[in-house]
Amino acid sequence: MAPETIETIPRSGLQDLTLSNDACITDVKSVSSYSWIEAPTPTIAVPGSPSLWSPPAVRIQPPKDSGIYNIGENARRFPRSPMAPLFRALFTTNPSFDLRPIDVISDRHNIRKLLSFVDPVSDRDKGESFTIKLELVRNTLLMCRSETNVSHSMGPYSFRGYGHEFEKVCTVKGILSSTSHHGIISYDFCGLKFMIRHETVAYVSAETDAIARLETGIPPDPDCRVSLGNKVSKVKRDSDMVTVILRGKTIPLMSTLDIKTRSLTRPERFAEVAPKLWVSQTPKFVQAFHLRGSFVTPGVRDVRAGIREWERGNQKNLRILGALIEKIITVMKGCGGRAVLRYDVSSASLIISRDEGDEGMLPANLYSKWDELLS
Repeated sequence: MAPETIETIPRSGLQDLTLSNDACITDVKSVSSYSWIEAPTPTIAVPGSPSLWSPPAVRIQPPKDSGIYNIGENARRFPRSPMAPLFRALFTTNPSFDLRPIDVISDRHNIRKLLSFVDPVSDRDKGESFTIKLELVRNTLLMCRSETNVSHSMGPYSFRGYGHEFEKVCTVKGILSSTSHHGIISYDFCGLKFMIRHETVAYVSAETDAIARLETGIPPDPDCRVSLGNKVSKVKRDSDMVTVILRGKTIPLMSTLDIKTRSLTRPERFAEVAPKLWVSQTPKFVQAFHLRGSFVTPGVRDVRAGIREWERGNQKNLRILGALIEKIITVMKGCGGRAVLRYDVSSASLIISRDEGDEGMLPANLYSKWDELLS
């Protein structure tokens, strides 16, 4: 039996939503971060550390991407509850964090997908279907990315670019055993308070730091022993089965960056990457151009002004995005429990269906965080 359909939202019906007067992100705050650690059991380091942007001062010729790469590491590492690491990091950083003011907790990916539904022109995946798991906890909407495949393989005879290998050449790991880093930020948008998790590719520090690493060949400290308070590399285990190690250093949001490689013969407009940078408020960007795989070392651009300009120029679509998310919250408050949102390409509609599964999105001990605050 097909799951019960709760609501259908056609793209043609978006014009009937009640829009806010302003659709600008404000009051941006970093609330936590973590890195996945290569270990026999699911393990994160808090606050962790992204890689340091430290490119060689010569022309770069990395090999083409090949092998297996993660699409959704949170789901791959902890399929039972991909959202759990976010909360474990959050309450490790701030055990008394109050979740009640938060309206939406989501991965960046989900917000980008909803924006692509509103504005198909912004869709980098060319109108492909997508699925987002939904759950209402008290008055907080959880949105979890749902992927059929959590990794993809690139064979020796396929070509998908140089992006992954370029990052390896041009960055230095902050924690040697880390496999990815995730930032968690909060902000206000369209009258709602959001908490967004996003993968952070790298960060930039003082120029002397990068030069020192290049000239001395000193590797990063495997423990990166600047952590929470005076605690170093302590381990916390909980019944949600995600091990937390206190390791790493907090990197200011203003130092973080994203990287995009592109052929000189196929230049990319900033508007194509702006939605991604906007959702995570990533302030710096490296656009590396190559000619047949040969890269000249690119510079780091401060793109804050460009993001704000893009935001001002896309107010209509962003106001609709805010109204759409408000609509989803209203639907979930009406039905309660859990649901699955699916974009149906053939009808150009979002279909929200009841989730018939027995398990919630989070382990039981994390649901209790809302109860503790109310007691």
